[in-house]
Amino acid sequence: MSDTAFPKVVLFDLDGTLLDSAPDMLAAVNAMRAVRNEPPMTLEALRPHVSKGARAMVSAAFPQVDAATRETWIPEFLDHYRRELGLHGKPFDGIEAFLAAIEAAGSRWGIVTNKPESLAVALMPLLGWATRCGVLIGGDSLSARKPDPLPLRVAAERMGADLADCVYVGDDERDIVAARAAPMRSVVALWGYRLDEDDPASWQGDVMLDSPHDMLDPSRWMPQ
Repeated sequence: MSDTAFPKVVLFDLDGTLLDSAPDMLAAVNAMRAVRNEPPMTLEALRPHVSKGARAMVSAAFPQVDAATRETWIPEFLDHYRRELGLHGKPFDGIEAFLAAIEAAGSRWGIVTNKPESLAVALMPLLGWATRCGVLIGGDSLSARKPDPLPLRVAAERMGADLADCVYVGDDERDIVAARAAPMRSVVALWGYRLDEDDPASWQGDVMLDSPHDMLDPSRWMPQ
């Protein structure tokens, strides 16, 4: 491993970056489809939409339904998701090793997600992260959410860190836009969820990595 040090603070998106939560989301979507006599949706069909949020997932599950009606179904989706929370998903391969490496190096980590704060908080003990995560900001925690940079700035402030000492890791364009505007260094998590038409290179992140395992070597994503 290189002598290049980890940053003082690493901030992460949650779904599609730290956590492969698509199986939980699929269970919620298929509960909705079942009560409407629709066949189950496949994981492969839903996975690209997960990082886009609840509305995108409900839209993908019910494309034949008008947008106004789908909007009224969002609370139903969230209710189903609460019941499935943490039952099917798990951290991406390599994430636990990377979090342990950050901690062993004396650095700290936190989460900035657009998921409702209550759902993100509920996941922490299920993952064993409740006492390890240094800051958690949800999509409804503040007056703005990603791609606005406010959540990243507040996260850095709560961690007592300068923006220059933080790195944000995310799998969606909103993550990288927020990091650039904060401003803080950004890593595009190519192992996450994205649509076929998404072009991660156009997001202008500082570096793109294929796997959480790549982050174990800071020389792959930190300045020399």
